[in-house]
Amino acid sequence: MDIQEITGENYTVRYAPENTIIYFKGSLRLSGIAEYTPIANLVSQIVEEEPKRIILNLKELEFLNSSGISMLSKFIINLRKKQTIQVIVKGSDTIPWQGKSLKNLQRLMPSLILELE
Repeated sequence: MDIQEITGENYTVRYAPENTIIYFKGSLRLSGIAEYTPIANLVSQIVEEEPKRIILNLKELEFLNSSGISMLSKFIINLRKKQTIQVIVKGSDTIPWQGKSLKNLQRLMPSLILELE
């Protein structure tokens, strides 16, 4: 895999291949789905490697706009089609957007494990 970290002005998305964790940190306010393409490509590459599990660690993601939520939703729908990859989403119950939005990801993929701390 080529890219393991994407850094913008107010955010970082980093992949740790040793434990298949994708860390999201900061504030993702990119304008439109096209600006999320590098992140979407990163997560797609990880899925193509077909690990047994993928952990999305969103505990330090303070804000994600609707385009970002759409990108995550499409990612979860693609994972659901695989049916061989366990997905764990870790979030923070102290960050307002995460409670409702992350539960929606669980609706898209009922086998998704959601851990809000």
